[in-house]
Amino acid sequence: MVRYLDTSLPPLSLGVIALGFLVPALISLPVVLNSLPTPSKPKRRPGLKAAPEGPLKERALDIYPEDIHGPGAYAELPLGKVKYWIIGPEDGPPVTLIHGFSIPSLVFKDVAKHLVSQGFRVLLYDLYGRGYSDAPDTTYDGTLYITQVALLLQHVGWEKTYVAGLSMGGGITGAFAATFPNLVNGKIAVIASAGAMQTTFSITQRIMTSPLLVSSGVSGLLSKGVQARRFKAQKAGTPAAQSVELVGIQMALLPGYPWALASSMRYGPLRGEEDSFAKVGASDIKVLMIWGTEDSTVPFRYTGVLQKLMPQAELVTVEGAEHDVTITHAEVVGAALAKFFS
Repeated sequence: MVRYLDTSLPPLSLGVIALGFLVPALISLPVVLNSLPTPSKPKRRPGLKAAPEGPLKERALDIYPEDIHGPGAYAELPLGKVKYWIIGPEDGPPVTLIHGFSIPSLVFKDVAKHLVSQGFRVLLYDLYGRGYSDAPDTTYDGTLYITQVALLLQHVGWEKTYVAGLSMGGGITGAFAATFPNLVNGKIAVIASAGAMQTTFSITQRIMTSPLLVSSGVSGLLSKGVQARRFKAQKAGTPAAQSVELVGIQMALLPGYPWALASSMRYGPLRGEEDSFAKVGASDIKVLMIWGTEDSTVPFRYTGVLQKLMPQAELVTVEGAEHDVTITHAEVVGAALAKFFS
C-alpha cells in the first residue's frame, strides 16, 4: 500500500500565511497606484473656427459663417466643445433641431427662421465632429449623440423641449425620446429619418470605415470623390449645392471629420434604432414624419416601416422633394413643424 504524506494545514495556519502575503501587498498599494498612468480624456480635434487659414476656410466661412443663426456660443462638455445657437423669443415654446450625418446645422437655416417667425424658441447645434463642434476621438454611436443632446439641454437650462431631427438626426431623435422621455415636451418630429434603414453593412463599407483607412486618409479621399459626383448633379450656387460643397471642405479641413462619418456609418444611429422607435410608439409621445417622395438616400418606403413602429405618427408628404427637403422646401417643413408643435 502506498502512503501519501498529509500536507494539509489547519485553518489558522492558512490564515497566517495569507496575511503574510496580504500585508506587504497592502503596504505597497499606494506606491503601485501612484505609479499608474492617470486616465486621460479622449483626444479632441477642433472644428471650423480653428481650421487652417486659406481659401478653403474662407469658402467654408462664406457658406457656413459662425454667426449663421446669430452670435451663438460654445458649451464645454466632457468630450469637447459644442457650438450652439438659441434664437427666437425668450418666452417661446422650445424646439431643438438635430441635423444629420454630414452637413451641420446649415440644413436648418431657413426652417429655423420660419419657426422663429411663428414665436418658437429654437436651439440649433453642430453634432460632434461636424461644423464648429469638436471631434472627440471616440466611437460615434447613439449613446454619444443622445448624451450630447441631454448635456447641452442641461447647459442651456432647458427642462423640456420639442425635438425634430433630419436623417441621422431622426434616429438620434427617436433614441433620445426613448431614453429621456422626461426631457421631451410630448412631441417629436422626424424628417427623412434614418435609424431603421434595413440595409446590410457591406464588406466595402466595412473596409471604407476601418480605422486604418480612416486614419490614413484613404477613406476621406474616396468620400471626396463621392461628394464631388453629388455636387456635379446639383446646380452650382444653389443652397443645396453649397451644402454638399461644405461636406468636401470639412473633409479637407477637419482632421476629425472623416472619422466622425466613418464611425457614425459603422456604429451610429443610421440603423438599429427600431427598438427606440417602438418604445416611442408605445408611449404617449406624439410623432410627426415629414418625407420627400423622391428621396433616394432614405427612400419614401421607410415611412411605412416607421409607422408600423410608431402607429401614432402623422405623415406630411412633400411631393417631388429629395433628401435635402429642409433646404429645398424649408417653408413647407417649417410650416408643418410649427403647426404640429403649436
